[in-house]
Amino acid sequence: MDREWLAQRLASGDSYEAIGRALDRHPSTVSSWARRAGLVSVHVPVHAARGGLERDALASLVDEGLSTREIAARVDRSQTTARHWLRVYGLGTRRRRRSTQEDRYEADGVCAVHGPTTFVRYGGTDHLRCLLCRRQRVSDRRRRVKSILLAEAGGCCQVCGYDRAPSALHFHHVDPTEKSIGPALRGVTRSLDRCRAEARKCVLLCANCHAEVESGLARLPFPDARQLPASRGESVAGSSRSGVAQLAERRAVNAKVVGSSPTPGARSRRPAERRHLDASHRGLELR
Repeated sequence: MDREWLAQRLASGDSYEAIGRALDRHPSTVSSWARRAGLVSVHVPVHAARGGLERDALASLVDEGLSTREIAARVDRSQTTARHWLRVYGLGTRRRRRSTQEDRYEADGVCAVHGPTTFVRYGGTDHLRCLLCRRQRVSDRRRRVKSILLAEAGGCCQVCGYDRAPSALHFHHVDPTEKSIGPALRGVTRSLDRCRAEARKCVLLCANCHAEVESGLARLPFPDARQLPASRGESVAGSSRSGVAQLAERRAVNAKVVGSSPTPGARSRRPAERRHLDASHRGLELR
């Protein structure tokens, strides 16, 4: 790496991420180059650790009835930092209304991924971020969480064995009175531990079998949660494993869910019947 070129890019205000995108390298690689060359990004002091917050100061702000966003503005920290230290000290603010469209601020900008687009900021302590990037990150996390839950629940419908499309697999609560969130819908925006706890109450069904069970045309293979397979409960409750083991499991989960195999019903069809179905879909006539 040319030290002079790297120094010019850093002096112009480029971040490690921007230089990494230009060179097709990871930001950590660019950071290593800069450290070896004795260079530092202008953004490093902004994101450097600033130490913790004192409990007495936070307690006085909580007594004033301030929200976490207002506390963050008072102590000149991010809202995430304020929430962290409130949780450490066991302090809690009074529930306030959520951000509305009145708190939303939009501006035009250029995203490194999507190009010219709209940037959005929610509240005074939030940062301007690409709206499309925000949506994509939320969607990606929802898919990752659901992939983990599907694999831990068996990966296929417990009635017919369907396992091709993850979007067609639903979590059916064995006891509807115990339902608190829908794990496969908005519930995947919650923490992974909470989604796992909710999935323990459910049986994995495909969309067709779920509709039949709800209408009374089909019965569950497990009458109650106490008769669910033991392996399923063990995989869900494995929170005592190390972080490396859980990460390796999650990577395997994603590969398993994406590369699912055909349904057992598709394998059991007779060759002539399958040829007839394929031809009918193409609008052809068998001779």
